[in-house]
Amino acid sequence: MFKHIVMWKLRDQGDEAAKERDALAIKSRLEGLKATIQEISHIEVGINACESAAAYDVVLYSEFADLDALERYRVHPDHREAAAFVASVTSDRAVVDYAC
Repeated sequence: MFKHIVMWKLRDQGDEAAKERDALAIKSRLEGLKATIQEISHIEVGINACESAAAYDVVLYSEFADLDALERYRVHPDHREAAAFVASVTSDRAVVDYAC
């Protein structure tokens, strides 16, 4: 099994309602990929609930059968479309991929 974890900080727009809308849109778009990308074994998106300067705003946790499945996910057009949206509303990203 291969795990893919990504964390993002949302762009500061000075508007908490916009930030919340963006976080919910990320969650909806990414979790919706399970319906169209068969390589995804499991996917969940969490929105940070605790205030901390060190905290990221949104996290993606996903599982794939192997590295090849993760690579097919990365190049899938639906993933690329979702990733473009995420990039448009975020300012920072951290990622880790590992086998277990």
